[in-house]
Amino acid sequence: MNRTPLFPATTQGRPEALSGTGIRPAPRSGTGPVPVPVPAAVRFRAACPDCRGRFELAAAALRLAIGATRRTTFYTFTCPECGASVRKPAGERIIELLTGGGVRTLRLHTAL
Repeated sequence: MNRTPLFPATTQGRPEALSGTGIRPAPRSGTGPVPVPVPAAVRFRAACPDCRGRFELAAAALRLAIGATRRTTFYTFTCPECGASVRKPAGERIIELLTGGGVRTLRLHTAL
């Protein structure tokens, strides 16, 4: 295993570009998380409880809603085979996979 760090340690706290590699650190905006690029070919396996069809969906075909409870956290899609609107619960692992794959997310709860 190669233990060479991607960016060597610096005393300034921020690495500079590695010469000859084209690798540069992401700019810091200070306004929140840095967006992670998602390949356009990400597909998710899904099944319809109505027609029992199994298929793959692009991230754009899914929606994720994150609520305050397990009951209000779910993902939705339209079955490409029968046209049914499908709603399924989303646990932590499903949330990670869907958000990491570029699925649009709606937060249903707000901090009071």
